[in-house]
Amino acid sequence: MKFLKNLLWFVVVLLILGAAAAYIIYDHYNTETKELTYELRKNTNGSYIELSGGVTHYELDGPDTGKVVVLLHGFSVPYYIWNGTYEYLTDHGFRVLRYDQFGRGYSDRPNVAYNKQLYFDQLKELLEKLHLKQPVSLVGVSFGGMLATDFTVANPSLVNKVILIDPVYAATDTKLPQFIAEYIEAIHPEERALGQMEDFKYPDKYPNWVEQYRPQMEYKGFRHALVSTNYNYRARYNGRQTNTALNNLHKPVLLVWGKDDKTLPFAYSDSIRSVLKTEFLPVDDAAHLPYLEQADIVNPALVTFLKK
Repeated sequence: MKFLKNLLWFVVVLLILGAAAAYIIYDHYNTETKELTYELRKNTNGSYIELSGGVTHYELDGPDTGKVVVLLHGFSVPYYIWNGTYEYLTDHGFRVLRYDQFGRGYSDRPNVAYNKQLYFDQLKELLEKLHLKQPVSLVGVSFGGMLATDFTVANPSLVNKVILIDPVYAATDTKLPQFIAEYIEAIHPEERALGQMEDFKYPDKYPNWVEQYRPQMEYKGFRHALVSTNYNYRARYNGRQTNTALNNLHKPVLLVWGKDDKTLPFAYSDSIRSVLKTEFLPVDDAAHLPYLEQADIVNPALVTFLKK
């Protein structure tokens, strides 16, 4: 009996020491120490609007009479990922909206499940509150491409044309409990930040990309948004099924893919086109963000497609 009691105490002590060590490691690497405030936001670019899910950071430009185009960013890089394309489209007469999805950039980070409906509600409410003429055209890159596809299938009357740039196709593997995934995310912030360079074929051409990415990592709720999205949205995604559903709507679709994409392999473009009728632009000498690495090829193609 004494042996069992001693063993129990030993296990308890080990658990306490393990928890203490885990907290020390967490505290050392944790970058999320700040809150998003009005004072902070008033010194940033763009505009803000209060939605039912929280404050959303956005930018809207271009002639009031122009066709409305909405740019949907990827999994973790906020709306600045569209720098260059945003200005190109507005210069060519489109009314263009780009915004930070909840949990990214300077938008709120609600402590909720980041599921499909959260992203749908944010976009629908933005269109309504900004009084944008519908239907709109959606342009989504990576995760934003998945969102564009899903949103169009769920809200076909709101969408005219769809442009998918290296979109997510396969579901995310989520074998670990979510709280463990959040802890791992918390103690590896550098991997998340530096990993953004893997989206480029020529990362040396974008020396400030990581430093531009880091600030959003300082605000509480960022990693929860990413991990929760993986568990509550991406893990449930069926690319073949959703693209088949989009095909059944018979909307104009343009698919753009960098041939040297390592984030989402170029071969996925064949999988999508096997079930979805699209115009197709394979982009040589570009990786996951072909509209940045080959802007002179991709941006004019977007304009041509959108003006048809």
